[in-house]
Amino acid sequence: MGPAESLSLRHYGASPGSHSHNHFQILLGLSGALELEVAGHGMRVAPGGGCVIAPGDRHDFESSRGSVCLVLDSAHSGWAQCASPHNTTALPTDAGPLAHYLAIALQQGRPLAQTHGPALLLEAWLGGVHSHIPPASTAHRRTIDWPALRQWAAQQWHRELTVADLAAQVHLSPSQFAARCREDQGMGAMAWLRSQRLAQAQLLRGTGMAVAEVARRTGYRSPSALTAALRRTAHH
Repeated sequence: MGPAESLSLRHYGASPGSHSHNHFQILLGLSGALELEVAGHGMRVAPGGGCVIAPGDRHDFESSRGSVCLVLDSAHSGWAQCASPHNTTALPTDAGPLAHYLAIALQQGRPLAQTHGPALLLEAWLGGVHSHIPPASTAHRRTIDWPALRQWAAQQWHRELTVADLAAQVHLSPSQFAARCREDQGMGAMAWLRSQRLAQAQLLRGTGMAVAEVARRTGYRSPSALTAALRRTAHH
């Protein structure tokens, strides 16, 4: 028997080998990038993304630079409507902020996270699935390629990026981009930009690069500003 409901924070690194479960496994990206192969299909879970692995699907995963995910093991049949065998998806609007809240709650040992978190995640995810048919006003809106935008931003840390810069890169107005960022990523545009810059800094620090050089490459005002940002993240 698989677990009825179990939430946990998991750190991923080298591949442990392929395996399968007799329950659903839901992964929600918090930091880093996790590469997966699920039932023969390649997937990638990055911050703001997630996937639902169905019972019996053999899967393998690896994160060359380290990844942290909120993971739900669940036997609830409702997840069958959310399983995505061929690709990962951006988290439904409500699921991203909820995942971050639950991650903090788990770290702090709040019992209600484990008690009510699984049901709240399913409700948020199902809400996203059922709202896939957009209203007429947004039916033909431009899709944002978030992975491509992340890659572009990672090459721009030597200068001070603005919301207008990001919006221009995806051919949207600043206000349209800001609204889409909240919808797709669950945070404001500048908060998203800060999270990407900090993630890049964490990756570089993980290679052993000196703080001063990391700060220079990622556009922090000073090594001390970078150190403070890293410290705040470690305490969350």
